[in-house]
Amino acid sequence: MTPADLASTVLTAARAVFVTRGLDVSLLPETTAVERPRNPEHGDYASTLALQLGKKAGVAPRELALALAEELNSRPGVKSVEIAGPGFLNIRLDAAAAGVLARDVVLAGDAYGHTDRLTGQRINLEFVSANPTGPVHVGGVRWAAVGDALARLLRAAGAEVGTEYYFNDAGSQISRFARSLYASAKGEPVPEGGYGGAYIAEIATAVTEAAPDVLTLDAEPALEVFRVEGVQRMFAEIKQSLADFGVRFDTYFNEKDLHDRGELQEALDRLTEQGSVFTADGATWLRTSDFGDDKDRVLRKSDGDWTYFAADCAYYLDKRQRGFDRVVIMLGADHHGYIGRMKAMAACFGDDPERNLEILIGQLVSLVRDGEPVRMSKRAGTVVTLEDFVDALGVDATRYALARYSSDSPIDIDVDLWTRASRENPVYYVQYVAARTASVARQAAAVGLTRGEPDAMRADLLVQEKENDLLKALGEYPDTVARSAELREPHHVARLLEKIAGAYHRFYDEPACRILPRGDEPVGDGNRARLWLNDATRTVIANGLGLLGVSAPERM
Repeated sequence: MTPADLASTVLTAARAVFVTRGLDVSLLPETTAVERPRNPEHGDYASTLALQLGKKAGVAPRELALALAEELNSRPGVKSVEIAGPGFLNIRLDAAAAGVLARDVVLAGDAYGHTDRLTGQRINLEFVSANPTGPVHVGGVRWAAVGDALARLLRAAGAEVGTEYYFNDAGSQISRFARSLYASAKGEPVPEGGYGGAYIAEIATAVTEAAPDVLTLDAEPALEVFRVEGVQRMFAEIKQSLADFGVRFDTYFNEKDLHDRGELQEALDRLTEQGSVFTADGATWLRTSDFGDDKDRVLRKSDGDWTYFAADCAYYLDKRQRGFDRVVIMLGADHHGYIGRMKAMAACFGDDPERNLEILIGQLVSLVRDGEPVRMSKRAGTVVTLEDFVDALGVDATRYALARYSSDSPIDIDVDLWTRASRENPVYYVQYVAARTASVARQAAAVGLTRGEPDAMRADLLVQEKENDLLKALGEYPDTVARSAELREPHHVARLLEKIAGAYHRFYDEPACRILPRGDEPVGDGNRARLWLNDATRTVIANGLGLLGVSAPERM
């Protein structure tokens, strides 16, 4: 019995109690959930449904819990139900009901863990969005790993997700980038406020090779060549490095398109209709202070130029007009001040900023080797890049390491730890279980051990403590996936995978839980049942690693 099955059983029992007692069944929720108690001695699962419904139904929660317990005790698969405190239900499953989870997981395969918790939501998820003025640096690397994992999680929870990279190909930073390329091509020093690093020289050389006459042009047309050609090459490189990292976006959105299509004016017109625009000192302003911002914001300067904030407004409106009901933007640690103005901007459009816009802030990441920070890239010169991470750790370890921690916490990634082939290395610890379960399956096939028909599985034979612990951990997976998606926190999946890995190792090492028959021992139902459990573990580990964008090797 999966947690979802048990939750459904609890809800069905509650409906029976309400009908029997003449209570208002409209008070019953459409869905409910069961959770693992912190103390395993309290049972296999716990429900707070009686606490949630008691007062609403005019019944003391403990009294309702007693009625629910009596009803649940008559349900197949439920061994016992105990009441704790003011109305908690602590539920124990019989061995067969608990063990059948292994079969259900294997039969569900890739779909195990997928839920409909977020079905109906259309989410636009923007992450990385680094300016095309250099390689993806350390902050972008974190969002690449976390953002891609979050997109996978949201889809697994039933949401419709569009991933997006905002390609800033307009503005002063691009101008500085073009001047830097131009200076490098002429053998001149980096201009003030410009960009250095070997990559600038590489791109400048590529531009001059593609346009051999560029240095014979006057400065302005030459700079335009370096801007167009340089940005194109830099962004192609960014896209390729992200693709090599396993991250591909549904949409690459050019800021320049907003200007070319007149969308900034369209946004201004919409905001004007909403009554939030005013003029002062020759400039056009948005009255964001009406919605909690610390000051009003300029949309168009007195010289007629649009501000960056105007482009932000137009881009938000564009996403909403494409049908996304929730816009999620992932930003770096230096963007905390961005939240207030963006929330206020959404309100100025007439949206609900708490429902339609969500901004996630990621904290700093440091790459550490031999106890000392890796401070700069050989190629970028001033920052640590995506390529530096991958060169140091590999794709799998980098993605896992960055997704394993809450994104609102600063982290140090220790190269020595994350490249070590030992249980101290979390990704190795989890991937080793993926490989070990695959190895066991191969060995089983070699000795003629198969799982047999699903209906013939003897789930009631999975009675050992280590088997039960592993089953409980596997049963937590669907709720963890849904909760991680709702909280926007992929690290919960990684931590559960490590818990499952530990439970599997203890199961595997327990003599009473031996999967393969010894010597000439005949294959028995217990061997088959434990092979189902082995393969269920492989399924969940592979599914969870897949959500993090990490491989589940069959051999290590």
